[in-house]
Amino acid sequence: MTEFFTLMRYIFRLNILFFVLFFSCKKDSKIEPLSEQIPGYEIGEELSAGIRTINDESSLAFSYRISGLSTVEGGNFFTGNSFFSQNWVEAPSSTSARDGLGPLFNSRSCSGCHLNDGRGEPFSAKGLLLRLSTGSTGSSGEPMPDINYGGQLQDYALPNITSEGAFSIFYTEIPGAFADGEVYSLRAPTYSFSNLNYGNMQSGILFSPRIGQQMIGLGLIENISITDILTNADETDINMDGISGKANYVYNALTKTTDLGRFGWKANVPNLYHQTAGAFIGDLGITSWLFKDQNCTSVQNDCQNAITGGTPEIDSIKLNYVVLYTKVLGVPIRRNYKDEEVLKGKYIFKNAGCDKCHTSKFVTSNNSDIAALNNIIIHPYSDFLVHDMGIGLSDNRADFLAKSNEWRTQPLWGIGLIKTVNRHTYLLHDGRARNIQEAILWHGGEAQMSRDYYFKLNKKERSSLLKFIESL
Repeated sequence: MTEFFTLMRYIFRLNILFFVLFFSCKKDSKIEPLSEQIPGYEIGEELSAGIRTINDESSLAFSYRISGLSTVEGGNFFTGNSFFSQNWVEAPSSTSARDGLGPLFNSRSCSGCHLNDGRGEPFSAKGLLLRLSTGSTGSSGEPMPDINYGGQLQDYALPNITSEGAFSIFYTEIPGAFADGEVYSLRAPTYSFSNLNYGNMQSGILFSPRIGQQMIGLGLIENISITDILTNADETDINMDGISGKANYVYNALTKTTDLGRFGWKANVPNLYHQTAGAFIGDLGITSWLFKDQNCTSVQNDCQNAITGGTPEIDSIKLNYVVLYTKVLGVPIRRNYKDEEVLKGKYIFKNAGCDKCHTSKFVTSNNSDIAALNNIIIHPYSDFLVHDMGIGLSDNRADFLAKSNEWRTQPLWGIGLIKTVNRHTYLLHDGRARNIQEAILWHGGEAQMSRDYYFKLNKKERSSLLKFIESL
């Protein structure tokens, strides 16, 4: 009886979501750029995803599908949403479409790390996990996993299965003051492991905290041509501007070849199919045709002998639904983009050199099988390359060609709505920054000059820059 009422509540919520999204998509398709010219304003810049921009500022701002989808694609979006949002369960189960969770896992659903299709928090139960590796690399350049715990610490397990362990975070406050005397404080995280149930990790184990990122605009990013991304690469800094972004070439599980990485904190994943299937096996313990084997190491006997939810546990049809869902989530429109202080902040953003990595504009290619993603002007504010961000942000762990201190430029679109969608403002790969200002102050390496520029601004100028970034 409990399951019946749970199902009824789910169907009711899905119908409400369908009603909201259906009418919003009709509205979104009519968005046009402003025609008026004002100082510092560029026509269309408020449309982060061009004609596919979502006109919403609510807690659901990251959860709308783009306009222009076919009837079939629109229906598949809602099916993909159900598999993304709902909890997976232990096998065997009468809910056979969603059984196969675990045996070891970090979350019971994709939305467990991406609430409202948004961003996780820096706590293990809310979207933060630890990657593990030994320091050596495999045949494709990938980080090699720990012999007892694999490539990711799994802090949850099914009943009668022993979880791998847990970790905790301790923060040390680092005080400082701007050139004008205003004080600030940064927090530096220290991680510790506990209850490691399968013995010691290998000597010299490397680990990297990774927080779940917002899901918006991923299909548009995937459809940027490789040529356009590589146009901004300058690994040896030939133009001597202090910026030496480089491409991370990574293993493509679909083609079994090396390809340009563009997703993940170190641009270590080449496409959304690989990313989605990898998250199912890594985070939920759900096998697919692409990743057929569970994350059970040789010492995890109960894990190896656990009942499965089928072979594979998510079939290719359902996986395709989820992949499409991740591709067509839209990007919300900017706010306050004509405000005088925001436009001043835009000017400061450029003067500080922030735009050298946070590239404002791309045009998607004509290569997507989803026609609505083709030939769209977008403003992601990222070059999708990896950059040296300084020793302060180093995780001491390389990922393919990305070194320990190198990170992919984070797209800034939607950043001002994270607080509304997820009720927090934690930023950077591990959530150490409590707000945008702290994220800026953690920048080093190639971004040191921009960080120093911000440091020397007066309070009003800093406020203008922050308001501009919050408008994105």
